[in-house]
Amino acid sequence: MAQKILIITGIILLIAGIFWPFLIKMGLGKLPGDIIIQKNNFTFYFPITTCIVISLIITLVFWFFSK
Repeated sequence: MAQKILIITGIILLIAGIFWPFLIKMGLGKLPGDIIIQKNNFTFYFPITTCIVISLIITLVFWFFSK
């Protein structure tokens, strides 16, 4: 079971790496709800909405493969 999870995780990371430039152009990482605080020499970026979307996608993929 652990081997299957590692293989699926590797495939997901490979696919994400291949499509990463396209995902950035689509706006992933700049969704409404992502927190950006910019001051003089300081920028704080917390992509909470992006993390939730990615978490939901990964959860659905694992749920689909576990059936």
